[in-house]
Amino acid sequence: MHVKLYSTIGPILILDDVEDGQMRLSALFIAAKEATVPPLELPHGKVLPIPLAEYDHATVWRARFTLPADRASEYSWNGTSCTVAGDLIGDLRLAYVSCNGEEVGDMDREGSERNAMWERLRSEHQRQPFALMLHGGDQVYADEVTEGHELSQDWPERIPRDPSRVALDDLRHHLRERFLERYAALYAAPQFAWLAARVPSLMQWDDHDICDGWGSLRRSRTYSPVGQTLFAVARENFLVFQQATIDGDLPARFADSSGQHLGWAIHGSDLRILAPDLRSERTRRQIMGQGGWAMMEAEAQREVQGHTLLMSSVPLLGPRLSLLEALMVLIPRMQKYEDDLRDQWQSRAHRDEWRRMLRLVRDLAKRDGHDITAVSGEIHLATRAVMDLGGGLHLNQLVASGIAHRAPPKAWARFLGILSWLGEDPLPEHPIRIARLPGQRNRYVAERNYLILDRKLGNWTARWDLETSGMTESFGL
Repeated sequence: MHVKLYSTIGPILILDDVEDGQMRLSALFIAAKEATVPPLELPHGKVLPIPLAEYDHATVWRARFTLPADRASEYSWNGTSCTVAGDLIGDLRLAYVSCNGEEVGDMDREGSERNAMWERLRSEHQRQPFALMLHGGDQVYADEVTEGHELSQDWPERIPRDPSRVALDDLRHHLRERFLERYAALYAAPQFAWLAARVPSLMQWDDHDICDGWGSLRRSRTYSPVGQTLFAVARENFLVFQQATIDGDLPARFADSSGQHLGWAIHGSDLRILAPDLRSERTRRQIMGQGGWAMMEAEAQREVQGHTLLMSSVPLLGPRLSLLEALMVLIPRMQKYEDDLRDQWQSRAHRDEWRRMLRLVRDLAKRDGHDITAVSGEIHLATRAVMDLGGGLHLNQLVASGIAHRAPPKAWARFLGILSWLGEDPLPEHPIRIARLPGQRNRYVAERNYLILDRKLGNWTARWDLETSGMTESFGL
């Protein structure tokens, strides 16, 4: 199947960085091979997009430009004027989304059903605009891109041991075209496209942006020639479509300009958004490698004013999943779910690393003298948790998942709620409590959802929009 581009997709706004009172932005476009992309028209002149990546029948273009970070502003493209809220200095609203798809058949879903929550988010922006959209992982579900090629058709169960260089090059081409198809379909959806042209995005990846369970699969899979080709292509397309960049050209917010890991941080007015990379260096025994930890430890030493939002693509606080993990190992037909549990911070394999991260978060809070809010996706449920950091400080965790992935059975949400009663305190001096969303009876809510974060007069509040239950009441962070 080839991508058929009847009109140019875009602009998709990506926030490159905030510097000197300016938002440094990229506008991404996907156009047919023979097409040209008109310039962006700005108050201070025009900016011509330049080619960023080539595919068989399409070219991805990018235009870099700046807009004020202290007030609303406008730009125009192809006859359409777009207002960007832009004020990161005073009161502001942020939207947080995750899990924009499903593992099987996502390309075949009916658009209005699939994108119903995107439509709700668009209406909410029209009511009161968002300054930024934070995307917490699984922006694309790439699990089916491996189908249709002899080297990867049976991934990850069966893969060839020693494929030829020619065969691997052909696989790379196959995967690149399949990734393009998925990103183009997602970005062309009218509900998303309208928002993305007006609200700059900040994106962090998770496993489905590569393949289900990447990093928690057996080494014989991830380090095989097929596995490494899959990762390389997924990473290239993550940079192109989610960051509007390529290797050697990473924006300044990325901690490692070489891209060995893709963690980043934004330092705005009384706001730090911190997004470690929990996939690039992941193995079955570690979540982050040397580069990721170096970034986090450097941030722990940084003098920061105001609030920190920590984006952890998998929830940092949760129930005692290690018990469920141990049980699954004993039941042969349940062992296929082991990778899903090993993906979590709470896995037995990551216990020491989980404690290290929680101590680092505690030290961040104590250094700044402010509570920290962690935002996560991944589990296709809405929930929240609180960890007492001592000295009157708290780590608030907010989980919003997913924007498009349909909710799991309510029985699963109830089971996790029961499991949470057992408690899970990896740092005994800092107890964790799984809490209810405002107005909800259960600790985990099985409805599609997204999260709204508000800052008014320096005070932060949060609320969820739940597909069936509607908007929750706000609560303070």
